[in-house]
Amino acid sequence: MPRYETTGLTGPSPVAAVSVGPVVLPAPDRGTDLHVRVSAPVTGTGLPVVLFAHGFGSDLDGYAPLAAHWASRGFVVVQPTHLDAKRLDLAPDDPRRPNLWLHRVRDMRRVLDELGTLEAALPGLAGRVDRSRVVAAGHSFGGQTAGLLVGQRVTDPLTGRVQDLSDPRVTASIQLATAGRGGDDLTPYAREHVPWLVGQDFSAITAPGLVVAGDRDELPLSTRGPAWTAEPYTLGPGARSLLTVYGGRHFLGGISGYGAAETTDEDPDRLALVQHVTLAYLRHVTGTGDGDWDAARAELAGGSHPLGRLESK
Repeated sequence: MPRYETTGLTGPSPVAAVSVGPVVLPAPDRGTDLHVRVSAPVTGTGLPVVLFAHGFGSDLDGYAPLAAHWASRGFVVVQPTHLDAKRLDLAPDDPRRPNLWLHRVRDMRRVLDELGTLEAALPGLAGRVDRSRVVAAGHSFGGQTAGLLVGQRVTDPLTGRVQDLSDPRVTASIQLATAGRGGDDLTPYAREHVPWLVGQDFSAITAPGLVVAGDRDELPLSTRGPAWTAEPYTLGPGARSLLTVYGGRHFLGGISGYGAAETTDEDPDRLALVQHVTLAYLRHVTGTGDGDWDAARAELAGGSHPLGRLESK
């Protein structure tokens, strides 16, 4: 097995992977058809699915360092383009804007409903997918989207009702650099621009999950500093784990893309750490292999590793 030079951790060898996109899913009730990228290894059967939600403004072509890494090591990675994507250029007064958070979850549900269509769109993939093993993952805004699919609650800012949007088809989650609790710790900017964060609640999450947080991730949304992005772990019940990336800012070393302009902490070491630990977790939580996860937990326990710390409860 190859060794990650910068992390000191090991992982499975990659195989060739292929990708197709955009696959267009008709969505008349959405106002814009849903465009999706599907990536998968060229070999293997019983492949688990990672349903990935991008951060605000990104699209199906983002996050190649994660999507390609996971796909080349045994996972079908599905990446929809949500309505907040810059390429869609939604008008400031578009009536869908107040419900961007809700449209994202509906996008993910539509993808789950259309997995057969997506399988058929990638030559050679049909019949090789295990639809009973689905993990929702996402970065930043996408982390909230993934969380909502496993029981995270949001108070709808338009209706005042607490929304349960969990989907039993999703068995676990990975939330990368995502938002913590709402309440008095939110800044005026957050209350004005992302009011769906005001009533966030993690107490009803029952599915297992991995939270990844950078210890230098200072966002203009909360007064709590970097600890805020760890709260889906610290405030969530159940079998959850937290990877703290030392020196990590919001893009965790470069997960959003190779050479992406928005990355403020581009670092191959941090990126390799996030790639390795998220893959190990995916293999663990889908039952495709526990050895890498056990090794990562042992290597990153206690805070002595120079790149990060991994803890579980």
